[in-house]
Amino acid sequence: MRAIFADTVIAKSDRTIIVEGNHYFPTEDVEMKYLEASELQTTCPWKGVASYYSVVVGDKKAKDAAWVYPEPKEKASQIKNYVAFWKGVQVVPD
Repeated sequence: MRAIFADTVIAKSDRTIIVEGNHYFPTEDVEMKYLEASELQTTCPWKGVASYYSVVVGDKKAKDAAWVYPEPKEKASQIKNYVAFWKGVQVVPD
């Protein structure tokens, strides 16, 4: 799978994990230089607290378009430190 924003591949992996229809990419397969930490956090009853990033490529920015569960609850432990995308980031087969 690939995650694309502003014609730039920001993540590419054959090891994504699908949870609730979202592909979660291993951190080592994400170009972290395109992610800018956000103050936004949300809570999922079964996954835990998600931390967000804005995706920035050149002068284009998708605010809060990536999220990660750094300390997920036990039922979501498989996505610890995996990154998912939305809000203008296309996730497509490679």
